[in-house]
This record gives sequence, C-alpha cells and structure tokens, in this order.
Amino acid sequence: MLAEWEGPKIGVVGSGLVGSTFAYTVIIQRLAREVVLVDINRDKAEGDAMDIRHALAFARPALVHAGTYDDLEGADLVVLAAGASQRPGETRLDLLKRNVEIFHQIVPEVARVAPRAILLVATNPVDILTLATQRFSQFPSQRVLGSGTVLDTARLRVRLGQILHVDPRSIHASIIGEHGDSELAVWSRATVGGIPLDQLAEAGIPEARQLADAAFREALVNDVRRAAYEIIQRKGATYYAIAAALARIVEAVVHDEGSVHTISTLATGYPDAEDLCIGVPAILDRGGVRRVVVLPLAPDEERAFRRSAQILREAAAEVGLL
Repeated sequence: MLAEWEGPKIGVVGSGLVGSTFAYTVIIQRLAREVVLVDINRDKAEGDAMDIRHALAFARPALVHAGTYDDLEGADLVVLAAGASQRPGETRLDLLKRNVEIFHQIVPEVARVAPRAILLVATNPVDILTLATQRFSQFPSQRVLGSGTVLDTARLRVRLGQILHVDPRSIHASIIGEHGDSELAVWSRATVGGIPLDQLAEAGIPEARQLADAAFREALVNDVRRAAYEIIQRKGATYYAIAAALARIVEAVVHDEGSVHTISTLATGYPDAEDLCIGVPAILDRGGVRRVVVLPLAPDEERAFRRSAQILREAAAEVGLL
C-alpha cells in the first residue's frame, strides 16, 4: 500500500508539545508517507511515534518512527521544533540566546543528512531562528522558512469572524512583522468577501462599524499579541493552533499550491528589512518560497513595520547574525 502513496518524508526535530502535535496533525491530515521524530529524549520520541501510529487506522498508511539525525536522510521537509520552552512572563525575544545556541548544534546536523530538504522553523523567537537556520545550513533562502505570523494572522481572522459573525476563511486580513510584541495588522488591505472593511457596514454587516474606531482596532491587535501569553499562563504552553499552522504551511508546499501565507522569510522588496527574516506574505509551492509578496502599506503601517524590523535587527546583531 505504501508504494502507491508517493507523499513526502517529513522529519521533526524536537518531539515536545509542538513537534509531536504537528506530527500527529500531518498524519491525520494525510500529508506524509513517513514521519521521523528526533529528540534528545529518545524515549519521549519513541512514545510519541507509538501513540501516533495507533491513529493510522483512522488516516492513511504511513511510516511513523523515532530516530536519529541519520534517519532524516532523504527527508523532503524538516520541521525544527527543538529548543527551550517559553516561560510564563517571558517574551519570545528573551529566548534568543538559548535557542540560537541550540540551533547552532542541530541545524548543521540536519543539513548534513538532508541537504535537499525544505527547513521549516517553529521554535521561538521564530524570525531570528529562521535567519540563524539560513546561516547555519547555508541553504538557499527559498528552502528555509519560519512559521512567521501565520498563526497571528489566523488569530486576527478568528477574532474578526467572531465580531462580524463571518467565517474566518472569508476574511483576508494579515498580521506582519515580528512574531511577537511589535507585530502589526495591515488594516488598509483587509477585506471580507472582497469588500474593504470600511465598506462592510454599507454592504449589510452593521457590526463592522466598530472597526472604524482606531482604539478598537488596536485593542483587537493587542488581543492577538497577548494570545500566546494568555494561553501559557493558563496551561503552560501553546501547541494545537501552531501545529495546525505548520501543517497548513506543509500542505501548501506538498501540494504545490502557490498559495500566500505570512511566513518568516527574507523580506525581499521591503526597505530596511531585506536582510532580515520577518513575517511577510509569500507564495509557497513545492520549492518552498517562490516569491515574497510586497504589500502596499499605509504610512502608519510602514512606520510600524520598520520599527518591528529594527527590533529584530538589534536582536539578530546581539548574537552575531548580522
């Protein structure tokens, strides 16, 4: 049966809450023919592999197993989810030095055994670690990307959907910039069913009137920024939604979709950010990042994006990445 299924081989480095939940998600969504879990705690990785294998009866036949870096040979895509966990009250940038050191050890090993793989970074601070992964792997930038603001964008769309009583999938509104406290919403380009936000009330969605208020919009974006902190305070970690976001990125690559997602990648075309990895919309296909989409930003959005880029620039400089 496996010979009939020509899906990708996916590696997961770091079988913690995010890595293991992602592995389970890609199996349930039938996105991989083989998943290899690699973790410093081999027993944990083996336990996760066993548990996920028991779900194969409800999915598609696949190989799911724990292994070492050498078992990543031939991988089409490797998700990097290893690293120190975010502590309650700790910002994503506080994790910088600890996780750059970890990536300095693991990325060359992955690049050695899977030189043609696409590398997808999930560990925070994701923008800095995506840049670090590009440096440490020496892969073309098209084959190194981070989860960026894909989840933040989803959170914004879900909140807007709740307010407007509209399916979030019909909402096109993006969060860009740092995956963290300086991220911003691109309100000037937001639409619902193709209708700009400032025209929704006249189009028959009266709940949209409150979105004209700048303070209301800022409170909404702050909810998005604070979402991870709120979840961590309540349950210690976030993993369901980020696993789904990673799986969506993988789906776009595996199926050669050419769909647009706000991933972390080199921000080609964005002034003062072209040498940084930062959350911007990009077209994804089988080769990874086909092209960065340059959003026309309103003046206040452009200033906020430049501030976000500067924060990441300073952080990257602290650890010698720039």
